Amino acid sequence: MQPTVRVTQPTPEEFRDRFLHYLRYSCGIEMQFARAADHLEALALAVRESIIDRTILTRATYDEVRPKVVNYLSLEYLLGRLMRNNLIATGLLDTAREAMQLIGLNLDTIIDEEHDAGLGTGGLGRLAACFLDSLATLDYPAYGYGLRYDYGMFRQHFEDGWQVEHADDWLAEGNAWEVERPDLAVRVMIGGHIDWDRDEFGGHHPRWADWRTFYGVPYDMLVAGYDTLTVSTLRLWTAVAPAEFDFQIFSEGDYVKAVAERDRIESITRVLYPADNIEAGRGLRLLQEYFLVACSVRDVVERFRHRHGEAWEMFPDKVAFQLNDTHPALTIAELMRFLIDEAGVKWAAAWELTRASCSYTNHTLLPEALETWPVALMESMIPRHVQIIYEINRRFMESARSQFPEGGNRLRRMSILSEDGDKRFRMANLAMVGSHKVNGVAKLHTELLRTRVASDFAEMWPERFIPITNGITPRRWLLSCNPRLADAITLRIGAGWATELDRLRELERFADDPKLQDELIAIKRANKSDLSALVEQLCDVRLDPDSIFDVQVKRLHEYKRQLLNIMHVIWRYQRIKEDPDSELQPCCFVFGAKAAPAYHMAKLIIRLINGVAEVVNADPDVAGRIRVAFPPDYRVTLAEKIIPAADISEQISTAGMEASGTGNMKLALNGALTIGTLDGANIEIREAVGHDNIFVFGLTADQVEERLATGSHNPWKLYSADPELAAVIDAIRDGVFTGGDATLLRGIWSALMEHGDRYMHLADFRSYIEAHHQAEELYADRRAWTAAAIRNIAAMGYFSSDRAIREYSERIWGLTPVRVKAEE
Repeated sequence: MQPTVRVTQPTPEEFRDRFLHYLRYSCGIEMQFARAADHLEALALAVRESIIDRTILTRATYDEVRPKVVNYLSLEYLLGRLMRNNLIATGLLDTAREAMQLIGLNLDTIIDEEHDAGLGTGGLGRLAACFLDSLATLDYPAYGYGLRYDYGMFRQHFEDGWQVEHADDWLAEGNAWEVERPDLAVRVMIGGHIDWDRDEFGGHHPRWADWRTFYGVPYDMLVAGYDTLTVSTLRLWTAVAPAEFDFQIFSEGDYVKAVAERDRIESITRVLYPADNIEAGRGLRLLQEYFLVACSVRDVVERFRHRHGEAWEMFPDKVAFQLNDTHPALTIAELMRFLIDEAGVKWAAAWELTRASCSYTNHTLLPEALETWPVALMESMIPRHVQIIYEINRRFMESARSQFPEGGNRLRRMSILSEDGDKRFRMANLAMVGSHKVNGVAKLHTELLRTRVASDFAEMWPERFIPITNGITPRRWLLSCNPRLADAITLRIGAGWATELDRLRELERFADDPKLQDELIAIKRANKSDLSALVEQLCDVRLDPDSIFDVQVKRLHEYKRQLLNIMHVIWRYQRIKEDPDSELQPCCFVFGAKAAPAYHMAKLIIRLINGVAEVVNADPDVAGRIRVAFPPDYRVTLAEKIIPAADISEQISTAGMEASGTGNMKLALNGALTIGTLDGANIEIREAVGHDNIFVFGLTADQVEERLATGSHNPWKLYSADPELAAVIDAIRDGVFTGGDATLLRGIWSALMEHGDRYMHLADFRSYIEAHHQAEELYADRRAWTAAAIRNIAAMGYFSSDRAIREYSERIWGLTPVRVKAEE
């Protein structure tokens, strides 16, 4: 019989008492002396109590039912704040609000004290967070695995327009959401060498010898499903030095060495993405990837043993590993090592079990972004895994050679081992060879993966490559972050859309309804007023809520083309200066982005944007017609304020270079209209919303590839043919936005004019200007614009992460939902 546990919702009075209990007995303080941080901790613990009850019930159910479980491995999770989402998921939002009022506290004020969980940098980590939400909400048995970084993505501020990074000490006040599990600590082996043992029949067997050990201690972050009792677990590992090893050194009197060795080990999870442009950083990055894999695979196999014993032949029927990009690709080698060295499974059988259990999501089409690791570096850390990868590659090459007897360059491209210069392992090749499914994250991305990046593999295994377009959770990206719009939608179509986003299609019949249009215009203006107040607080720029809010918020990278966006702003500024009577709509341009600390060009672009903002915002000639704002420290919490206020969504990556994007989905779901290229998921958004409700511009992916391949893209020819474009380029060159210093941003001008403009800024410039013109013409008719916005919202059902997770489950993992039940 399935175990049952009584789960009841507290009354506001009961929740108040629970809050006060934790304030006294966990925070150790009375109400009259409590700080804001104490209020936050006590509230989180009060909410967590309900989630833990559900977690225990979920695990008990799984122990009895013994379902297949997906294990999602990702080096980052961009969770954002958790309080509001957990209150919504557990149905406690109104209860908590009333309970706080009973003791004179404001719930929203407490929520605003929470620090974003510093576990990710951008779309990869945010996708992983959305997927965990959907897995729990849809009742799919799942664990997420990642690392518990002491310092996450850096905090950003600007000095003289330049990005300056500060450590993100997100755990400084503790983290009430996590549950430490020292009972599940895992031993990790590293270093040493390979010895060969001889068996009784004269055969030789490898043995990993003289390795050193340290430990991984898990901390569980509990992800509550919406309108269900199911809870998924995000298990985050922290590196801990072995106490007995430290004590031995310590007792010998070398205190400094003892502390240094402990610090060296525990630095593995000190920081998210150490700089890999230096040798020490590269070694630490590889060690992080191995540590994640070693701990997670061990945890998974021990759970399998608990539920299924040593029946390894059942492993793929009960276990799925999803590799979120190449960072966890060592899962394939580690699982092989365990099955062969510890479980005693023969190679051929171990390989079938491994391949049937693993699947890989590719997230990039840029060759330079596909991970490779020096073999020598890997041998110094994980010699047994290097040996296993060599053998995987030897057998794979034999198979590939039999299918492609012409060999040559094709086999060199397919090999896991690259021998061009120093020997390196190609982690994407390992992931594709060792997985039974490889998915892209949009239709175009998957097609380009099949035909360009991995064409040889796709020809060998055409059935292995499938598209699963990314998605976003509507619980965070509409229900939580835009309650005004959520209420308006619920009033028309009911509350079920939060778990069945396809129901938004019912809004289409209201697209031309003046009453809904007026309500959405008012909602958008209220959201814009909220954002204007926040931006003024953050960067002393006042945005006019009655102007167009044009938004580009995403990681700073050349292919995402924040540079093209600011080039348009410069064009607009110059146009108004030359012709004050030009018919350009008042527009506020809002940027949000961080540049990787070692990414020099991205930092130059940030400096240019801030320089343009300084000049434009201070010029009375354009007052009320252009404003540029770059609020610092872009993160999930800031996105939740910006996205509901956006009128225009800038999705302007160079065609063929963005895998999918999810910001495009979030902005459209909140009623913004897209200006975008035919890249990533933009193509599918256009199919969904209709060609009249999106503004498409620029070269196609095929045209970009042709120009890059033939060298036919000529920036100077475009510069000479377009005086307005030339004026924009000259302003950057001449230091107009750097106080007359023409040297500061010379690198941008050089990339555009001397180094071929790889990302096609000049080629797409005029088409981009025309797309903005079309958008402004539509915006001049606010009812027509709002009708288009409603049609965008109505078409976003397909882009739910719930739909994506169902596809993963049906097409890759083979999961069955397990509904957790409790006594009434």
